[in-house]
Amino acid sequence: MNFQNLPPIESSKTLLDLAFRRARERSTAKKLTGKWLDIIKRKESTKIDSIKDTLVTKFLAILQSFPKEYDLSSFYVKLMNLTLDYPVYKKSLASVNWGSTRIRTFHRQYASKINKARDRQAITHLSKEYYGRISSILKQLDKHFHYLEKSRTIMRTYPDIKEMFTICIFGFPNVGKTTFLNKLTGSTAMTAPYPFTTTSINTGYTEINGHKIQVLDVPGTLGRAAKMNNIELQAKLVVDELAKVIIYVFDISGESAYTLEQQEELLHKISKDHLILIYLSKKDLLSQNQINRFPHKHFSLEEINKEIELLVEI
Repeated sequence: MNFQNLPPIESSKTLLDLAFRRARERSTAKKLTGKWLDIIKRKESTKIDSIKDTLVTKFLAILQSFPKEYDLSSFYVKLMNLTLDYPVYKKSLASVNWGSTRIRTFHRQYASKINKARDRQAITHLSKEYYGRISSILKQLDKHFHYLEKSRTIMRTYPDIKEMFTICIFGFPNVGKTTFLNKLTGSTAMTAPYPFTTTSINTGYTEINGHKIQVLDVPGTLGRAAKMNNIELQAKLVVDELAKVIIYVFDISGESAYTLEQQEELLHKISKDHLILIYLSKKDLLSQNQINRFPHKHFSLEEINKEIELLVEI
């Protein structure tokens, strides 16, 4: 699921300004002839028609742009519950739907009343009453538009995850996870020599014996469950829900600024519930003596490929 194409949500003021501007433009687009009362009725009917059409179209576009829960995998439903105030999100969408229904209801009522009006004063009064009620609906919806825009911003950070055999590359910031992803999959995720380079979940794919495998480079976690940011929360959920195997990247060169003890502590936290393959990064900066002293069994890229091949076949 790709959330990058969710369109921005406009404010109630912006929507009202657009609706009223289009109404004015449509009502003056062509010269009307006939009895003066009929001309006034047609002009005002054109305005309320235009306002209804503009707003209902905008509301339906909002409702259609956000994914339906029944179309999402359990991973994305859990991700939305984790990163959004999900009840508020659902209420906001329901409120937009309510607004669309109310606007259409008022349109039918006032179109009929204006058509039956007997004088100019009555038509003017009905039109102003209709505009006031539409404005009131939009003002009630403004907080919901605001929350949907906030939700959209968060959802655009969601990774594009496929339902297939998944490997997660895990470890502290700047230990070389993205570089390893590129080696494993041939992808070209950007890397840079400073901490927190990965600001989203990078995705790559590789194929072993005809099996397509998804490889996720999750952002450098700090192992701070109580203070995780939005991307780190996503990373944890990816690992907990999707990972068939975790490739834990160690850096003992000193470049990442994390000690062996810190990296071991994080490894211990995740190894209770997951199959772990350890990869030792930045070997070009290490002496053979340093590599020999590393206390954990670790795998080369070729060995990891072989281990994955066995796992996929199971």
